[in-house]
Amino acid sequence: MFAILRSGAAATAIALIASSATAGSWPDLPTAIKNGVSGQSGDTAVIGLGTGGDAMFSLNLVAPATGWQALASFPGPVPSGAASALAGGKLFVFSGSGKVNADDVAPIIFTDVHAYDLASNSWEKLDTQTPAGLLGASAYALDDDRIAIFGGYNKELFDQYLNDVLTTDKEAEPEKWQKIVDDYMGMEPSDYRWNTKTLVYTVSTNSWSDLGDNPYLPNTGAAVVKTGDDILLINGEVKPGLRTPQIKQVSFSGDAASWTQVAPIPTKAGDDLSEGLAAPYAGWSNGALIVAGGANFPGARANAFAGQWFTHQGLSKTWNDDVYVRLNGAWKQVNDLPEGLAYGATFTTSEGLLVVGGEGGDRKPRAGSFLMSWDGEKVKFTD
Repeated sequence: MFAILRSGAAATAIALIASSATAGSWPDLPTAIKNGVSGQSGDTAVIGLGTGGDAMFSLNLVAPATGWQALASFPGPVPSGAASALAGGKLFVFSGSGKVNADDVAPIIFTDVHAYDLASNSWEKLDTQTPAGLLGASAYALDDDRIAIFGGYNKELFDQYLNDVLTTDKEAEPEKWQKIVDDYMGMEPSDYRWNTKTLVYTVSTNSWSDLGDNPYLPNTGAAVVKTGDDILLINGEVKPGLRTPQIKQVSFSGDAASWTQVAPIPTKAGDDLSEGLAAPYAGWSNGALIVAGGANFPGARANAFAGQWFTHQGLSKTWNDDVYVRLNGAWKQVNDLPEGLAYGATFTTSEGLLVVGGEGGDRKPRAGSFLMSWDGEKVKFTD
């Protein structure tokens, strides 16, 4: 466990989890987590929320045998699909969706911001609101004082859709229910009014600004990876059910962000189009950029090109086991994951990328952890 100072009840609240893990192994989470939040500070990994409820856990990445340790519980209605980033010793949690009260008919997109302080093992609800719905958004700490946030659902439209579809009796009024679904799912990407601004939250002033517009379609569920002084936003979806194969490189200078496209992940062998991925696992190992897993609807992009904007209607969702590696700017597909996975967390260790949690093709969240590492020929997986 990372070194933090605690006293009294706070110390009592911290429980050692999975202490039976053997040296060198990567322990499972105490509870399965998908669509949660995560962050990394040095050798400390933090993950929680989503399907894990209000639970939060940490792991010492250089001493995994100590196991996951329980942290202070989240203090409010639990968000799923929130944006998160760790800056200045605090994990910031932005937006997400959930029910304000357990008996509410429909969830809403939250505009709350919470901060977890690693040193004091405590949460604080900040006196601010997100300037846009950030469900599914991607966040990245530019430094210890600034967090950039990309994409995110439109709160007004999504809240209304969820309320309408969940308060309409599908059995009693099937045509009305189907029209609600068709009207929402059948819109073109720009009609969803997802967040186009490169938002910046400044910790020291508890304030918001932006670094200009994203010149491409805004998306959700993109993987964020640092490359030099820039970041890569890898794939994600541009509307419900429709992914993009684009990889955008974002550079930061002063009060502006500049965007370019870089080489996309190659089209899978046997496919006519690259579908793109939502919520893949991504990061660096031994000089190679690894992108693994992710979910999509094969056939959705062909439907979009044909003008059929309910792009995933009648299609089966796929949790991919594909693994891609980029070396010297060129991509290649290598060996597969043990199973198709998406919607989990990735942490960087000296040995490779630690994959934690997520969801498989049975739609059940996972508690498992394993290491991905590039050995020069293939990606190795270590439990």
